[in-house]
Amino acid sequence: MPTVVRVTSEPTTAERAVAAPRAGWAVRAEGLTKRYGTLTAVDGISVHVAEGEVHGMLGPNGAGKTTFLRMLFGLVRPDAGVLEVLGRSWSRDGNATLDGVAGFLESPRFYPYLSGRRNLQLLAGLDGGTAPGRVEEVLDVVDLTGRETEAVAGYSFGMRQRLGVAASLLRDPRLLVLDEPANGLDPAGIRDMRALVARLAASGLTVLLSSHDMDEVEQVCDDVTIMKRGSVAHHGPIAELRRQAPPQAHLLRTSDDTRALELAQGRPGLEVARAGAELAVRGTQGAVDLYVSVVVRAGLAVRSLTLGEAPLEALFFLLTEPAPAEGPPAGPDGQEVHP
Repeated sequence: MPTVVRVTSEPTTAERAVAAPRAGWAVRAEGLTKRYGTLTAVDGISVHVAEGEVHGMLGPNGAGKTTFLRMLFGLVRPDAGVLEVLGRSWSRDGNATLDGVAGFLESPRFYPYLSGRRNLQLLAGLDGGTAPGRVEEVLDVVDLTGRETEAVAGYSFGMRQRLGVAASLLRDPRLLVLDEPANGLDPAGIRDMRALVARLAASGLTVLLSSHDMDEVEQVCDDVTIMKRGSVAHHGPIAELRRQAPPQAHLLRTSDDTRALELAQGRPGLEVARAGAELAVRGTQGAVDLYVSVVVRAGLAVRSLTLGEAPLEALFFLLTEPAPAEGPPAGPDGQEVHP
């Protein structure tokens, strides 16, 4: 059975009477907490997703991202705090909370022996039907036109991910939630998924994107929430995150790294430290270039000089890696989860 999360019934008369959602926030969480026994999976977090933006939920395995999304979809209930989706909440509005919301958690699954089009037609029927031509329209949006009559069993993983997005778009949502949409994709699939998210965002749709890949989030998101062990380590614009990121590191290996470290002492705008079997060199490009020339003039051989982690990736690890005394995060079953 497909695992695409959608509203699967027409709103009742009582639900239609619910007051119109308040404008501004597509998602508003304040002090949100979820516990599983003695484990606090989500620990009093506050998250705000503005309407019309692409917002990234980022963090290693066990950080609490999926638990947060499960609360958003009403699959689990919070133990404390406020969670509003398009101005509605589960405690106040019930099933009407998901009006205008669609998406999927983990990887969407379909009937493999049916075509992509037939799978979407069945899902539309379960959801009470859809406008004429809507199935063909969403297939075109996700670039599956021409492959829609083929059995899903023959689809690549990336095509099945895009079919999951198409299923989510059937009811023309205002908020689209995607859980790790590029996970497991090859480089071409990642490129296609990023392009798809960009097109959806350009149409004015709000997208909440969960990921553990900093590069993916940087490419497509306006704002980002970084989670660590159930708490928020950063919440704000990508531009603010870039300002906080350390300079790009160059990884240098020489014939005498001890001597190379000595040559770095007192050089303005330069930071050099050991990084395993190499030296991590950080600074402006001019300062790095000058330092390398000094190393060569001192008679040291440069064995390798490569780019290290991208600045935002380096900051992500600084924000999310546990301190030595903390150990790895734990999952809802209490078992350790290793990123």
